[in-house]
Amino acid sequence: MLRDRAGQPGVEFRRDTYLGWPGGSPTGAPSKSRGGRSATRRLTTLNASIDNWAAGDAYETFMGRWSRRVADDFLDWLAPMPRANWLEVGCGTGALTKAVRQRADPASVVACDPSPAFVSFARNSMEDGSVTFLIAGADDLPRRHSGFDVIVSGLVLNFLPQPSDAVRSMMERIRRGGLLAAYVWDYAEGMQFLRIFWDEAAALDPSAAQLDEGPRFPLCRPDALIQLFQQAGLDSVEARSFEIATAFPSFDAYWSPFLGGTGPAPSYVDSLDRDAQRQLRLRLRQRLAPSADGSIRLTARALGIRGLVAA
Repeated sequence: MLRDRAGQPGVEFRRDTYLGWPGGSPTGAPSKSRGGRSATRRLTTLNASIDNWAAGDAYETFMGRWSRRVADDFLDWLAPMPRANWLEVGCGTGALTKAVRQRADPASVVACDPSPAFVSFARNSMEDGSVTFLIAGADDLPRRHSGFDVIVSGLVLNFLPQPSDAVRSMMERIRRGGLLAAYVWDYAEGMQFLRIFWDEAAALDPSAAQLDEGPRFPLCRPDALIQLFQQAGLDSVEARSFEIATAFPSFDAYWSPFLGGTGPAPSYVDSLDRDAQRQLRLRLRQRLAPSADGSIRLTARALGIRGLVAA
C-alpha cells in the first residue's frame, strides 16, 4: 500500500512484475530477413516482436518527441479540475505524465507501464514527489482508495488485445463522476511520416503491408473510439482530433529513427538485411520532397476520446 501526499492510504499495488501488454515481453528482436524468404515465413518471424516498445531512448527519438506535443493539446481539451488524483495507463517514457504534472496542477499522479525499461526511463527523467511510477499492465492496474478523479491513457489502447476489457478495468478504478480519456494516433490517414514509410516498404516487399498499423488498428478511428466508450457505459462521450507538425531538418533526420528497433516500423527495418534497407532508404529519399533548406515538413494527427463515469 502506497501513501498519498497527505500520508493517507492511497494507491494499492500488489505485483512488481512484467505484465505483458500487448501480450508478452517486448524484449525479443526479429532475426534478419533476406529478400528470398517467403512472405509467410517473414511475417511469422516479425509478428513475434513487431510491436516492440522496449527501449526508452529509441522510443523518444522515434515517437516520444511527437507524443509530447500531442499531450499538451490533449490536456488543453480535457481542461481538468486542479488538485485531482490521476492514474495514467501506459505512461511509456513519460510524455503525458510530464504534461499532466506541468499543466494540470494534480494532487497526485500514478503512472504505470508494463515495460520496465520505459518505467525506468520515465522515472529517471522526472524527479517529482507527486508522481509515482509503477510497472503494471492494463490487466492489473493500481487502485486508489475512494477512486481516481481522472484516468488517462496516451497512445496505448490500439496495442491492447482487448481494449474493451482495459476500459472496464479503468472504470473500476475511477470515482463516480470521474473523467476517463485517451488518445491514439490516426495511423490510417493522419501519420504522414509512417504512411509514406509503409507505402514504400510495401512497394518493395508486399508482406510489409500486413505490418502497417493503419489496417492492423481499426480502433484508431473516431467512430470506433466513440463506440468503445459508449459500450463501456460512459456518459457525455466526445471525440476530437489533434494535428501537429512533424518537421525533420534533413532526410537523415527522418530516416535514422527507423534504425532504433523500437516500434513496428523500426522493428521491420531491423529485420531487413543491409541491401533491403538500402533499397528502402533510397525509395523514401526519392519519395520525400524536401523544402529549399533541405527540411522535410509533414504532419501527424492523433484522435482523442473522453467520457464521464456516471455520478
